[in-house]
Amino acid sequence: MTDNGTNLSLLSDLVAKAQRRGADAADALLVNSASLSIAYRLGALEKLERSESGDIGLRVFIGRRQAIVSSSQRDAAALDDLVERAVAMARTVPEDPFCGLADPDQLTTALPALDICDPAEPSADTLIDMVRTTEGAARAVPGITNSEGAEAGWGRTTVVLAASNGFAHSYDMSGVSLSVTVLAGDDASGKERDYDYSSAVYLADLRSPTDVGTTAGTRAVLRLGGRKVPTQSVPVVFARRAAGGLVSHLLGAINGASVARGTSFLKDRLEQRVFAPGITIIEDPHRHRGLRSKPCDGEGLPNRSRRLIDDGVLTTWLLDLRSARQLGLPPTGHASRGTSGPPSPSATNVYLDKGKISATTLISDIRQGLYVTELSGMGVNGITGDYSRGATGLWIENGKFVYPVNEITIAGNLKDMFLNLTAADDLEFRYGVDSPTLRVEGMTVAGL
Repeated sequence: MTDNGTNLSLLSDLVAKAQRRGADAADALLVNSASLSIAYRLGALEKLERSESGDIGLRVFIGRRQAIVSSSQRDAAALDDLVERAVAMARTVPEDPFCGLADPDQLTTALPALDICDPAEPSADTLIDMVRTTEGAARAVPGITNSEGAEAGWGRTTVVLAASNGFAHSYDMSGVSLSVTVLAGDDASGKERDYDYSSAVYLADLRSPTDVGTTAGTRAVLRLGGRKVPTQSVPVVFARRAAGGLVSHLLGAINGASVARGTSFLKDRLEQRVFAPGITIIEDPHRHRGLRSKPCDGEGLPNRSRRLIDDGVLTTWLLDLRSARQLGLPPTGHASRGTSGPPSPSATNVYLDKGKISATTLISDIRQGLYVTELSGMGVNGITGDYSRGATGLWIENGKFVYPVNEITIAGNLKDMFLNLTAADDLEFRYGVDSPTLRVEGMTVAGL
């Protein structure tokens, strides 16, 4: 990859060329990526791939019209063509009264050092050893009978943005992941599958391959003998890996683009209570080695840590410049973008803060209820908040897990679920959107 100084110079020249060809304003985004992928199944290597790619996206404005063109080619002729096509398109597309670059006084002036790029690239042998150990640990769990394989991946990305409003910045980020999926049981008694994975910015911060494999195997075996339960209204407890989904549904509902369109079930609830008292949800784009950390947003605006939900009260929308202009509000630094499309609102590292009781205590007084370990399906209506998803987990009786359950559906409405939610104290930062174990009162479990 070329150095970032050279990349910034290339983009600045591209922006200037677009202005000379008739653009009133422009910005250019460059993304360079390198990746390494390994797949290993039943003791044999199935995939070893390394790739490198690079793309440039040019966005130009003529009045209130904008056009975006991207290319993977960087020779002079290709870049000239990129400019010509972008300017020509901007002359013909419909006007958008809300598009446009940030004003210079809106741009960030301080870029934090986040340590989000591991300078060392792991070797293929290192990743092969990891997947071999991970699958071996999973298959060593008694009751495991087959494997869908273990995978490891590494990637490094360079992001460079330059604009005619004076913004010019670049940063590098990296990520590494490890996962495995295995099956337990047999054709006669029934089979079940489960998985585990770990992701981190630095290889050294991954969970151990043995831990990932053993956890996946243990989870699969625990699902054997699953049964349905009668349809009823009971407390539903979401394990941590499932609980993050509820936080993600909130993020979709407070996305400024959805709010501006009127397609969010929370569109009129700003600065009102939407969660139970005591619930706090925090976004931290500057977390040290955070999976989704970044020093500024995709339009050059500052981003910062903030409480999206403060003691149950919704405090903000997630706004890029366009949605902020639509709503008549200041932007919040939530723009995210790629080389082939305009910015749109997106969150970074988000977590529901831990509660004051243990997960065991959270479950202890449940006479009958469900502990959800995995969700399936996409039955969430972002306009009404209606929620209906397939679920797998463990049945609770008198505060204890008594047997696995599967082929059931849980249903409710997110507005009610958020207001009847209790958090345990077992928060861990693993996924980018994180949550402790959560309990929701009075959901419908549909089975028999």
